[in-house]
Amino acid sequence: MSTRTALIERATTETRIRLQLNIDGQGRSSIQTKVPFFDHMLTLFARHSLVDLEVDTDGDIEVDFHHTVEDTGIALGQAFAKALGDKRGIRRYGHAYVPMDETLARSVIDFSGRPFLDYRAPEAIASIGAFSFTLVEEFLRAFSSNAACNLHLALLYGRDGHHLAEAAFKSLARSVDQACQQDPRVVGIPSTKGTL
Repeated sequence: MSTRTALIERATTETRIRLQLNIDGQGRSSIQTKVPFFDHMLTLFARHSLVDLEVDTDGDIEVDFHHTVEDTGIALGQAFAKALGDKRGIRRYGHAYVPMDETLARSVIDFSGRPFLDYRAPEAIASIGAFSFTLVEEFLRAFSSNAACNLHLALLYGRDGHHLAEAAFKSLARSVDQACQQDPRVVGIPSTKGTL
């Protein structure tokens, strides 16, 4: 099996990011974004997708958390695209339902090479401390656009913002793990077109 790893270094006037990914990891992580709740979400993403993930993000959090969250999502998506390469032998599709107390999340992913996000969530979810709940969607859009994946994530029901965000990240993690797994029955690239 080839090594499915990536190093992404990204610098803008708003953020500086260094991100390392090993798809065939054990769920280890070292996350430093200076946004504690986001660190928590990325840590559990690594744990439940069983990827090894290191993230060091320095962003303009004195403005707000938007650039840090969005740009880290961009870098993570780019890392998956790079680490998966031509996607030879992968399952390609993944899905997961994840409960979190009163909340239920569903995530369905296709590493199709065609970026698309369909995101559905209850309206007007309160912020989690200083972390605006709308940043969950911003992260998912940045990730799906840069991983070039088709992602449908629905928060089917729930009330607590922390539970809703956690269920979203965990369901994403589980569906990503399933889709990235290499299946010995898959010969070549899993597409009738011969490319993804």
